[in-house]
Formats: sequence, C-alpha cells, structure tokens
Amino acid sequence: MAKVAEAWIAGNPSWEKSTRTRYEGIVRTHIKPVWGEIRLSDLTHDTIQDWVTRQVEAGAAGGTVRKNLGVLSQICDYAVVSRRIAVNPCLTVKRPKQGLAGRRYLSGLEVERLAETSGGNWLTVMVLAYCGLRFAELAGLQVSGVHLSRRRFQIERTITEVDGTLVIKAPKDHQRRSVPFPEFLVKPLTEHLEGKGADDEVFTSTRGGVLRVRNMRRDWWDASATAAERSGLTPHEMRHTAASLAVSQGASVLAVQRMLGHDKPSTTLDVYSDLFDDDLDEVATRLDSARAGFATAYSLRTDGDCEEGDSQRSSV
Repeated sequence: MAKVAEAWIAGNPSWEKSTRTRYEGIVRTHIKPVWGEIRLSDLTHDTIQDWVTRQVEAGAAGGTVRKNLGVLSQICDYAVVSRRIAVNPCLTVKRPKQGLAGRRYLSGLEVERLAETSGGNWLTVMVLAYCGLRFAELAGLQVSGVHLSRRRFQIERTITEVDGTLVIKAPKDHQRRSVPFPEFLVKPLTEHLEGKGADDEVFTSTRGGVLRVRNMRRDWWDASATAAERSGLTPHEMRHTAASLAVSQGASVLAVQRMLGHDKPSTTLDVYSDLFDDDLDEVATRLDSARAGFATAYSLRTDGDCEEGDSQRSSV
C-alpha cells in the first residue's frame, strides 16, 4: 500500500505546493502507519469503516477524519485506474458529520479597540476588517494594485508560506477581483505608500520583510487581540467581520461574494447565511403588510356584496 500511495503522489505533478504538502502529511501521519504494510487486496469496507470509527472514538474532529478518508479514497481510485484493484472499497464507508466551526464577528467598536491596541499596525487591522482580504492576499498586495482615486484593491497576487518557503502565485480565477475600500482609508493609505515602488508589497513585517502569518501573530497580533479582549482571534477571522459589517450596511449577497472572492453567491450564503436573517424579518414584515391589504380588500368586497344583496331584496 505504501508504494501505491507514493505513486499516487508522484502521479499528480499539477498539484500546487501547498496541496502536495498537505497530502504528503496525511499520507505520512495517517495512511502509512495503518495501511502501509497492508496489501491492496486486503482493504475492505469493514476494515476501513473500523479505521474511521476508531479515529472518531479517539477524539479526532469529523472534518479531519473525512480528509484522511478522502486521501485514502483517492489512493484507491488511483489503484483502480492502474488496475491494481477492481473496486474502491472506500466508496461505501460512512463518514462522520463535519462540525460547523463557530464564527466570531467583531462589532465596529471592537474593531476600533483592536486597531488601537495594535501599535503601529492600525492600517493593517482596518484593511482586514473592512475589506475582507485573505492573509495571502494582504501579504501579496503590491503598490501597483492600489488605486486610490477609484478606492480599489486589485487582487492579482498572493504570498503564502509552505514548510518555511514563500510561495508567490496568482490567485484562482474567481479570486482575482477588485475590492473596494472605504473613503476613510484613502489618506492613511496615501501616507503609507509614500516612498514605495510599484512592485513593493504594501504591507510588510515589522522588519520590512514579507508578511508571514506566524511571525505577525507572534510580533503583535496575538498580543493586540488579547488586549482587546478577543484572545485567540486570527487574522483570517477578520474576513467574517468584513462580511458582517458589509451586510449590516445593506450589502447584497452578490456584493459580499465579489468582495470576498467566493466562486458563487451560493457559497457566500452557505458560509454567512446567519448574517442575512434580517432579510427574513423584512420578508415577514412585507408579507404582513400584504396580508393586511388583502384582508381589507376582501372585507370591502364582501361588504359590497352584502349591500348589493340587501338592495335587491328590498326592491322585491
């Protein structure tokens, strides 16, 4: 089984480095220790289902177990294609439910407090809170991508850290986008960009290097979050806050989708359906008004019919 897993990894040269690293980690940590010495022909529905159940009983999160099973299933798919086995035994295995992670939304006042406690990083906090950029997008944003007159960030480049190595690449097609920023950011952005070249990163580390999320959290973010009484808050969670603030000011699902770079509006609704509860209240209010109008019209019509009937009887 171990050799097949290695062949599966080697047979996917199109994977991005982050994807390859993630799959290699799962194979090394979860697949090989259990299945490495097992023959493919000995893989059965029952043995794999037992493996899944044991992970859940050991306290593994549903999402983690599903990912581990997904990798094993892809390896088995490869084994089927390469004619090592006839059927993928993972296909009938029941997967645990994936728990929904709770989301934290900062209010506007809480954003102000976080920014105030961030030292010289006020602008970073505000851009994350009001624009909803992913951290990789924030790190990869260049001066040439900032359009002050139009108040837009052009998202064309990302920087991520994978196993200590910086990976610079273009975002996926649906994530390439123009992100609006509020008027109050124009002046501080203008001042922040003074002296920078078009190809320079807009946001850098405290030492002027490329932003790395672990370093930023260590240098100031975690301390600021704790001081703002939001201990454990991550930079990525600010996307939730950006969505919340936008919706609270009347932004539509489509507008939030475009701002955040989701592939389609349904994704935005799936992730942030709770933010649109006020829309349901508005629907109920409108239906209430509509029903009142229907009831009044019906009452008038009924009264009119009664009066006409009385008139006809009195003339007889």
